Amino acid sequence: MKTMKNKPITVLGEPLQIGDKALDFIAVDNNLNEVSFFANFKKDYTLISAVPSLDTSVCDIQTRTINERLSSYKNLDFITISNDLPFAQKRWCGSNGLEITTLSDHKLLDFGMKYGALIKELRLLARSIFVLDHQRKVVYVEYLDEMSNHPNYDKLFKFLDTVL
Repeated sequence: MKTMKNKPITVLGEPLQIGDKALDFIAVDNNLNEVSFFANFKKDYTLISAVPSLDTSVCDIQTRTINERLSSYKNLDFITISNDLPFAQKRWCGSNGLEITTLSDHKLLDFGMKYGALIKELRLLARSIFVLDHQRKVVYVEYLDEMSNHPNYDKLFKFLDTVL
């Protein structure tokens, strides 16, 4: 069962598993442009960090923790995606002095449905981590059961150290 602050939630879409072919999705960047995932991210690996909202403490820490550790990985695209409005994402990045790629799924909910991460009751994304290889195959995935918990950072970085 999935929960948010210990209250049951319904997560829509089909969860991805290791070995699955990831699907292309359209999201909105900080300049309000629609962005195709496959067309815009071309490095050998892509890490997608889905968070409910950058304006919450756990999401803030998750995004900062992953971003800080990823500087040593040169052949990896890093995307943080949420259903925050692009204006809020841009403000969050600016107020935190971060130049990272944030995408908003608020308009189409395309990512949330295709990656099994849309919280029906709240129209937010479920906390999850995906690593895709250059063939867009899922090579690492973590869906959290409780949205206020952190992902397993040690396991994620240990995995990245083995493939990058």
